[in-house]
Formats: sequence, structure tokens, C-alpha cells
Amino acid sequence: MSKTYSIKPTDINRVWYEIDAREASLGRIASITAKLLLGKGKPQFSSHIDCGDYVVITNADRLKITGKKLSQKLYYRHSGYPSGLHSRTLSDQLSYDSTQVIIKAVRGMLPNNKLLKQRLARLKVYSGSEHVHTAQQPTKIIITKENNT
Repeated sequence: MSKTYSIKPTDINRVWYEIDAREASLGRIASITAKLLLGKGKPQFSSHIDCGDYVVITNADRLKITGKKLSQKLYYRHSGYPSGLHSRTLSDQLSYDSTQVIIKAVRGMLPNNKLLKQRLARLKVYSGSEHVHTAQQPTKIIITKENNT
């Protein structure tokens, strides 16, 4: 009888990827990033072990937004006090902190379990085109309609 193979935490091989946010829309970038953070494309994928890769996203300031989302999409936060709900439009959030827009979009596409913080810690988002992870030699990913299946 053959046994089912299960990956061990010592067998995980992490790769660095770089995505330029100017190339595609927010949802397409977030879905591809979530797949890379989960490790879904790897043959040794296991849902109970964090076997995903590192992802560096650059040019968050030049993010492509389609439709009327700039004025209609709202981001909410609450102070914890009565009537402490505050909201911002997407255009206000992009001018305030454009990296949080991408982080929140990717977080919404990841499963909400014990591994969420570990996966989000491997996501690095920068507002400009420069980043500090050049020593890791990240592989550039060019986003097209075909690789978002």
C-alpha cells in the first residue's frame, strides 16, 4: 500500500515574486497574490500547512481602478466608541495610504484561519517602484487575463 504524502514544515521551499500594480486592476492583482501566498500552484500544497511564497507588490500609488469605484467604494473603520464608525472613499484611501488598499483586498481573498497572519506577513507592498528586497531576486510576474484562472 502506498501512503499519502504530507509536506513537513522543513520541506517548504519559498520563492519571491514581484508584481507591478500598474499592469492590472485591483481584483486581478489581489486574486493572483492570494494564490501565491496560499501556495495553491505548488504540487505539494497542503491546506493545513503554510507553504506559500513571498510576494512584493510595487507601484501601489498607480493602481488601476475600473468603473465608479473611486467614488462609490467605501472603507470603514470603527473607534470602538458609540457612533465611532468612520468611512473613506477609495480615492481618499489611495491618497492617504495606497498600500492598505491592496493589503485589504488580498486579506479578503485569503481564508480566515490561524495561518492568515503568517501569510499576510509575507506580503510586502510599496507605493513606489523601489523596494528593499532586491537581494532576494524576486521573479517578476506579468499579469494577463490568462494567468488569473
